[in-house]
Amino acid sequence: MDDTIVLRTYGLAKRYRRRWAVRNLDLNVRRGEVFGFLGPNGAGKSTTIRMLLSLIRPTEGRVELFGNPLTRRRRAGLRRIGGLVERPDFYLYLSARRNLEIIASLRGDNSASDINPVLETVGLSTRAHDKVKTYSHGMKQRLGIAQALLGSPELIILDEPTSGLDPQGIKEVRELIQRLSREGRMTIFLSSHLLSEIEQTATSMAIINQGRLVVQGRVTELLASGENIVRIETPMVDNALAVIASSGLATSAHVVGSMIECSMPRERVADMNRLLVQANIPVHALVPKRSLEEFFLSITEGASDK
Repeated sequence: MDDTIVLRTYGLAKRYRRRWAVRNLDLNVRRGEVFGFLGPNGAGKSTTIRMLLSLIRPTEGRVELFGNPLTRRRRAGLRRIGGLVERPDFYLYLSARRNLEIIASLRGDNSASDINPVLETVGLSTRAHDKVKTYSHGMKQRLGIAQALLGSPELIILDEPTSGLDPQGIKEVRELIQRLSREGRMTIFLSSHLLSEIEQTATSMAIINQGRLVVQGRVTELLASGENIVRIETPMVDNALAVIASSGLATSAHVVGSMIECSMPRERVADMNRLLVQANIPVHALVPKRSLEEFFLSITEGASDK
């Protein structure tokens, strides 16, 4: 990944009568990253994606694609991106290949030559001539990603690509996204409500709430900031709890199963380990962890109270 920004928004906003669906949104998506776009239901994610794809007009602000305002070079910019908004729609009585041929012809370029490669990429080559009505929901989602790949886009925008899938389908789509980013060297803008999928897939992310940006940055850096949940495994639980309580390093500590869970800033974890060892308490494991779910809830709940 380099530092070239391929997608940028400035004060992007959308109002429906008296309600602001999106307000003053500034996003920066860099080339080569998987950018997770998160928010509670109704936060404005799909509205934002529709503005990015020029499906609806912003009330305020602007979108830049590849350094150019979308309003100035709209057709040229959109030719360099692929999109899948919510669920894909196809002619169910036609084959997957025929559906892609129709989409390619509507594009008016040479993307018909991409049909075989994209079917191979999404794992549908052996079912290319089967009617789409025989496809599972997961296969239809992968076919939706295939149509987004026509024309070899530099940026792919996916809105809830795992919506309604079973665990196996979610795994297949996740691995496909990871492979596209790794091997296809594409930039992927990924909206999802499945926090575990974003945590496993995204390199950067933005969280919005009530239409406004709450936080944006690298996933690893955001999860490392603030307080972390630290799990401590020791045979001397009571003694360890006493040391933790007297240390002042943790804001809370309690027993979960056979382990102690305490909340503390990441930079204090090493100090806690040293104190336990100095007190002759064997530490079998000390694992700092902050899940995206914990971070997401702390961010969105805090924002909702403002």
